[in-house]
Formats: sequence, C-alpha cells, structure tokens
Amino acid sequence: TSMLGATVMPHVIYLHSALARDRYGVTKDPARIRSLLKATRWDVGGALFVAGAVNISMLLLAASALGGIEGTDTIQGAHAAVVATLGPAIGVIFAVGLLASGLASTSVGTYAGSAIMGGLLKVKVPLLLRRAITLIPALVLLAVGFDPTRALVLSQVVLSFGIPFALIPLVWLASSTTVMGEFVNRPWLRWSGWISAAAITVLNILLIVLVVAGG
Repeated sequence: TSMLGATVMPHVIYLHSALARDRYGVTKDPARIRSLLKATRWDVGGALFVAGAVNISMLLLAASALGGIEGTDTIQGAHAAVVATLGPAIGVIFAVGLLASGLASTSVGTYAGSAIMGGLLKVKVPLLLRRAITLIPALVLLAVGFDPTRALVLSQVVLSFGIPFALIPLVWLASSTTVMGEFVNRPWLRWSGWISAAAITVLNILLIVLVVAGG
C-alpha cells in the first residue's frame, strides 16, 4: 500500500491537472479536447508505468540479491549490502538513484503545493519561500536524530493515506455529466474507478491499523 502511495502520489493528481492546463491552455473545441485527453492518457499511463516498473524492479533486486543479509532494514545498511553483494559500481548507482528520487520528490511536492494553494486558496508564495518551507520538516527530523529510514517509510505511508482524498473527488467529478458533459466517464470506467477507490480506502484502513498496532 505504501508503494502505491509512492507510485501514484496523490498530490501529483492536482499538479498534473495544473500542468496540463498550462501546457495546452483552455479550450472548448470538442475535437481539441479529445486530442488533449488522448495525449494526457498516454502521458499519465507512461509516467505510472515507469514509476511502477522502477519500484517493482528495486524490490525484485533486493529480494533476489539481498535476501537473508542483516542490516538491510536501513538505508545505510541497504547501501552497504548492495556494495558488498553487487559491487561498488552498483552501490554508486543505488546512491545516485536515491539522490535523484529525493530531488524529484521535493520538486514535485513544492510545485504541487503551489498548484493547490494557487488553485484552491488563491494564494501565491514565492518560489524560494516554498522551497524553504518544504525543506524545514526534513531538516527538523534530521536535527532531532529521527531514523531517516523510518521517516522515509512513514512518508510513503502518509502519501498512501492521501490517495482516497484525491481519488474519490476525481472519480466523482469525472463521472458527473454536469461537469464533464460529453466527456463524462463511461459506465465501465466509472465502476472501475469506484471499485479501485474503495479497495485503496480499505487497504489504507488496514495499513493504519498495522502501523498503530506495530507502534
């Protein structure tokens, strides 16, 4: 479930909507809208495929190469195990991948926050201030000595918690004839969306229970 949160990232739903609007502009031409919807489907589908493939590949690599090795439950331990098992070159690639992931996450989070605040709250915050605000929680956690690995896992869990709050309004709006007109979701897509939203919500409830029960 936490991998689902890391792959889908609910705040990116808002960000991608804003980027699509800014990239293509606002139009009421039905033919143009169909073309934009098709391009967006390929865009989103391709992005989710790549993200999911990367996450699954990392899990499969860890399961096949690091099984039974002690200390892989931390970032430092996982890196040491990768170097010892697969060699220093793979260790460098692993570290660069983590760095790129962190930079991408902070950038996406910052832009998503800007899109949400600008679109919903009509508030604009300067770029440098946004960057500083998004960095503060991470710096505070590091300063107080909180385990970085646990912080990483919990952040993905929290992201997963946010999926229903983005997915349910998205399915509802896309299924509304009043909002979408002729581009409203077809019945099979509407029911698939509601079933997916319900399944994700149940998984999140179970995840909350497991996290609380596990301390």
